[in-house]
Amino acid sequence: MKNIYFISDAHMGSLAVPHRRMQERRLVRFLDEIKPTAEAIYMLGDMFDFWFEYQTVVPKGFTRFLGKISELTDMGIEVHYFTGNHDIWCLDYLEKECGVTLHRGPLTTEIADKTFFLAHGDGLGDRDWKFGLLRGIFHNKICQWAFRWLHPAIGMPFGQNWAKRSRLKHTKDGGTRPELPYQGEADEPLVCFAKQYLSGHPDVNYFIFGHRHIELDLALSRQTRLLILGDWISEFTYAVFDGERLYMENYVEGES
Repeated sequence: MKNIYFISDAHMGSLAVPHRRMQERRLVRFLDEIKPTAEAIYMLGDMFDFWFEYQTVVPKGFTRFLGKISELTDMGIEVHYFTGNHDIWCLDYLEKECGVTLHRGPLTTEIADKTFFLAHGDGLGDRDWKFGLLRGIFHNKICQWAFRWLHPAIGMPFGQNWAKRSRLKHTKDGGTRPELPYQGEADEPLVCFAKQYLSGHPDVNYFIFGHRHIELDLALSRQTRLLILGDWISEFTYAVFDGERLYMENYVEGES
């Protein structure tokens, strides 16, 4: 089999990231370089910093990225797109125009006789009630319907600036590094979630998450590992499954 790739958290278009165009081009070059060896690519959420679809309007920009994933799906490479907490508001544009398979929640899937649990990670094991309340509002259909009544010239800048403030509040170094480092096995929310889930689903071989912007490769048992994918803002990390091994890499242009 060819390789399966996993990436997350590019937050393209973020007003808190000064090198936005360079970042998008780097991601596109990466996708172009892995094209000959890829069977499927799983994008585990927050690829956009703010993505909101109106019935006939989508955010401007991202043409290089959208064109590249359209090229990949036209070639028969599966592209799976998971909504995160910054791009919850997808309708059907990415599916119809770009050919991706859209996932709005966690996915358990079999790849080469291994069981993968894949998710962005927001809301899994997190005890922060404020984030839970905000997440509930963002996912609420009535709230989404009401926001669509805002003209895009108002709604889009509002969402982009909200996302910018959130990024600067929860990160250091101008939005490039997570403020909250790895919390350890006992306190890291995604580790706690995976351990609890594994107790009832011992057949899972790999948990892969985004969301936290940290790199983590942790053995949960003799047959189960958990990976958190880092990000595509400063770390440029991704995971590869070649049918036998699952491993993490940092993208260095020309060396993938």
